[in-house]
Amino acid sequence: MPTPVLHTDRLLLEPYRPDDAEDFVTLFTDPEVGRFMGDGPLDAEEAGALFGRVFSKVYANDLFDVWAVRRGGSYIGHAEIKRTDQVDGHEIVYALAQPAWGGGLGTELARALVRYGFDTLALPVVYATVADANHASLALLGKIGFSHERDITEADGTATRVLAVTPAG
Repeated sequence: MPTPVLHTDRLLLEPYRPDDAEDFVTLFTDPEVGRFMGDGPLDAEEAGALFGRVFSKVYANDLFDVWAVRRGGSYIGHAEIKRTDQVDGHEIVYALAQPAWGGGLGTELARALVRYGFDTLALPVVYATVADANHASLALLGKIGFSHERDITEADGTATRVLAVTPAG
């Protein structure tokens, strides 16, 4: 099933378009946005290659759902929900550009992803993995019902928190 379009009160989540490449690269190379994502911010070449794989691998093979996040027609972020072995289930991933921080859009986005996981994918639990130092995301997810399940110790000694939420909250 192709990635569907999702709507919230203020956000539109839709599949990426080829003309989103520049915005995607800008988001994924921003040091503040990327510092808690994977191994940290990407360089432009890595981000461009990742954007290409969204089309050549993820969408082409219907691997998982990946969205461009827009507000008022403008690109403001990235979202996905995918199965990962790290949590042995489906995990939400989201990132917003810095100008979109602080206005509750992250909460709205995370709620939409969780609702999609339960209502459309019929998941029994939705996970998120968050760097222990990412206090903003930990607080956001706690506010919408996620609870701490366990920690993963990374190769560099830092901790990643595995959080989970069930339909009952």
